[in-house]
Amino acid sequence: MSDTTIRSARPAVRRLPLTGPLRLNRPSDMWFKPATSVVVATAVPNLVLLALGRLDLVMYTMAGSLCALYGHNLPYARRAGTVAGVVLGMTLGLGTALVVASLTGSAAVLIAVGALLAAAQKLLCDATRIGPPGPVIFTFVSSAALFVPQTLGQVPGHLALTLGAGAVAWLVAVVAPALVRRDGPERRATARALNAAAAHAADPGHTTRRAAVTAVHAAWQTLLAAGRPTPARPTPARRALERLVVHAETSVLASEPDPADAARLREWARLTRARGPVPTPPPAPGTGAELFGLDAERAARDSGFRTLLRGLAPGSPLLPVAARTLVGCALAGYVCSAAGVGRPYWAIVTAASLYQANVTLSWNRTLQRTLGNLIGVLVFAAVLPVARTTPLALIGFCLLFGFAAEALITRNYWLGSVAVTPMALLVLEYAGSHPAGELIGDRVLDTVIGAAVGFLAAVLVTNRRATGRVERALAAAEQARAHAVRTLAAPEPTPAALDAARRRLTGSLVELREADDTAAGEWWQPALSQEAVLAAEQAGHRTLAATAKRRGPTLPAQENGAV
Repeated sequence: MSDTTIRSARPAVRRLPLTGPLRLNRPSDMWFKPATSVVVATAVPNLVLLALGRLDLVMYTMAGSLCALYGHNLPYARRAGTVAGVVLGMTLGLGTALVVASLTGSAAVLIAVGALLAAAQKLLCDATRIGPPGPVIFTFVSSAALFVPQTLGQVPGHLALTLGAGAVAWLVAVVAPALVRRDGPERRATARALNAAAAHAADPGHTTRRAAVTAVHAAWQTLLAAGRPTPARPTPARRALERLVVHAETSVLASEPDPADAARLREWARLTRARGPVPTPPPAPGTGAELFGLDAERAARDSGFRTLLRGLAPGSPLLPVAARTLVGCALAGYVCSAAGVGRPYWAIVTAASLYQANVTLSWNRTLQRTLGNLIGVLVFAAVLPVARTTPLALIGFCLLFGFAAEALITRNYWLGSVAVTPMALLVLEYAGSHPAGELIGDRVLDTVIGAAVGFLAAVLVTNRRATGRVERALAAAEQARAHAVRTLAAPEPTPAALDAARRRLTGSLVELREADDTAAGEWWQPALSQEAVLAAEQAGHRTLAATAKRRGPTLPAQENGAV
């Protein structure tokens, strides 16, 4: 693809919004799951330590308890391995920090190690697409541990506490909900796809089609990642879920969506999300036995490792973001240390939390983090006298703020930060009281310095590879479309071949949209032609519609020519 095809007059610097990033959104449809999980996973080890009179060790158990925040969007078969990996990753990061802290007291060395850990955690979380809350929890734990007095002999015992609490978190986040409703994640993903398809049917447009295609793609990925107990004979509920996704997909890919489908799709979504049986839809085109092939499931199981390798490979667009994290966290820590702050790890965590996919999103997070932290400091000042009355009061406030953080953060990050900030400050009280004025002053200074220096690093460390990612996504989308066209042109394509071609093309279009959205908010890079991206998307969606129509042994001539 030539430069004339992909370059246009997109400005290198975009205007940064001020009010939009602070608007409240609708809450997530599953906010209560991580909120409840982290409360239970934290309460169990905290109460055990309270009974033993060792609340000073809460920091180490909390590292494991916070692992209960991860994986709630994944089916339980995939979640079990993901949360276990999170626990091991958390323990590895904490162990590295504790060993370094036991070997040196140099603030310069500790800040450097904290920045390196933050960059590595950012890169690994982005490469594996671990999902919310992402690397910030890892960075919070490892950065805080760097500045805790430690000896080498204490490290194994502290890590054992983390692993024990992590095991509790694994049971809470994976085993407990699976006992209640084993197919809960698959049902939620299917319901989201149905609702998105209903929104497109009610109001057809390019934006609603994009959202619906993405939701349908996510539903397929969830179903394929879930596996099945008996591969040769899918359960009736699993077969019904796949048929529902096919209905959603067929509605989305129709050349002229029927508004009458919206009510039916929404009703199916409501029943699917409810606790009753999965609704049984009428047979839809393409829901024969071929739909439940094992090859796609095998590919889904392997995709996580391949995604990790792509993210870590030379030339990956994730590497500049990791470099931003390294530079920003190091500078924030050193500036705070020079300013006389006794706990520069707060500045490291603040800077690490800012880095999103591009500069514009990082600016949004900078506003949100700064506002939320400053309000949260006021909340901490208000509750501190009560929290210091009894150990149970301290535990209760930490649990309350942990629940509130997950309940509010899906409305907007700044709102969740209002609860996260007092919780993080109260954790210090487990090891003994600190002067309130010092804690508040340090946190305000760390927030301001960390946010300012962190965003400056985002601006100065460029990510010109975002352009290359769009180029590669354009090429991949065109290849996937050409493959789908060849499949359609075959005399008698099998349903399995059509389904595979359609899913490959859908995935490439979702990747193209994500790559373009990332590049659109990036600075200091070659401009991209929006016309080329839009044309590729439109051609891809026309081909997807043709694959949805092609159910018989032959393809009508006019349909073949339309792709």
